[in-house]
Amino acid sequence: MEQLLHYVWKHKLFTLKPLHTIDDQPLEIIDPGLPNRNAGPDFFNAKIKIGGVLWVGNIEIHLQASDWFRHGHDKDKAYDSVILHVASEVDALPVRSNGEPIPQMELHFPPYLQKNYDELLHTDHYPACYQLIPKLPKILLHSWLSALQVERFESKDKQIKKRLNDSNGDWEQAFFVTLARNFGFGVNSDTFELWAKHIPLSAVNKHRDNLFQVEAIFFGQAGLLEELPLDAYTEKLMKEYAYLSHKFGLHPQDECRWRFLRLRPSNFPHIRIAQLACLYHRSQGLLSRLMEKETLKEVREELKGGTSGYWLTHFRFGELSPECTKSLSNPSIDLIIINTIVPFLYAYGKHKLSEALCNRAEKFLEELKPENNHIVRMWKECGLEATHAGDSQALIQLKKSYCDTKKCLFCRIGYEYFKKKE
Repeated sequence: MEQLLHYVWKHKLFTLKPLHTIDDQPLEIIDPGLPNRNAGPDFFNAKIKIGGVLWVGNIEIHLQASDWFRHGHDKDKAYDSVILHVASEVDALPVRSNGEPIPQMELHFPPYLQKNYDELLHTDHYPACYQLIPKLPKILLHSWLSALQVERFESKDKQIKKRLNDSNGDWEQAFFVTLARNFGFGVNSDTFELWAKHIPLSAVNKHRDNLFQVEAIFFGQAGLLEELPLDAYTEKLMKEYAYLSHKFGLHPQDECRWRFLRLRPSNFPHIRIAQLACLYHRSQGLLSRLMEKETLKEVREELKGGTSGYWLTHFRFGELSPECTKSLSNPSIDLIIINTIVPFLYAYGKHKLSEALCNRAEKFLEELKPENNHIVRMWKECGLEATHAGDSQALIQLKKSYCDTKKCLFCRIGYEYFKKKE
């Protein structure tokens, strides 16, 4: 039943009469947000107006309002970003961890939706045009994917330019923020980006020859050294960070909310930070080095990295584990290439007016295997299969920029769909 509420909210299948919060404030849903598949609120980045005031944040949905307390959200700071609580039955008033009340809406939907629930649930997994895709000419699909790949490049170029602007034109710093974000591999991406913005690479460069000192800066800034020391390594690390923080005026980032739920140990933030520390200890001017690599083999070799000895027997501070190396796996390296190296080749190529760098970005995508994620698998089930990473990037662009935003009339497949309907 809660899945049906999610469906109603996602597609804004509300009654046409004006909406109100339970305390009778006028409510307008501008953007219901993006569904969250991991821990945390149900929908991210929603936009609503309450009493004419614009709110941007997250949405949580329950059958009963009292589920907010049963699930412990009133004590979880991860839910402090909720701007609206939606419930089918209002039997409680939700609050944030500091006791502040959260606006609430009672959600009802037309009776016929319950009757057609099973069908709606099935068709919601695919774009509305999925039955048409296998019937379309291959040349049309190939042409559209090529155009979408260019759109994807341009979209990521805009993101890089924004980070470059935030970094005062420092390409190495912008690259570090992008690389760190992608080391989060989805679940911790936002937190890694926040963390990376507070890593002063100028300070790191002065101690780059000492891996332990790089680790001290990285872990200290992540707010992971604030508990009592758990062993000799962490005690020494805390002392080193105390010295370096005094030297460079550093402060731990209390806003970093690291997630561990449903993560494999190899993807724990501790391991990813240790790998980044090792990578920056080993490579001076990492961006410049990577921009000079002409083959995928060379790029992969540069990114292999590893960790310091402590992490061979640990996944978290103070918790022993069977000894194993903690290098990035080959699939993880390829994801870093797709989401970090390739976009920077394209963006840096545009900046330097270097056609060779832009062409190398496209070449790398065509040489890499397509990504294996829920979006790419969904398109494959619809009859649109990726043959290389350029195609998978195009399919992600198609889903996020056209299907999710219902811009079917601007999509070549959507155009064919509407033309045939006529």
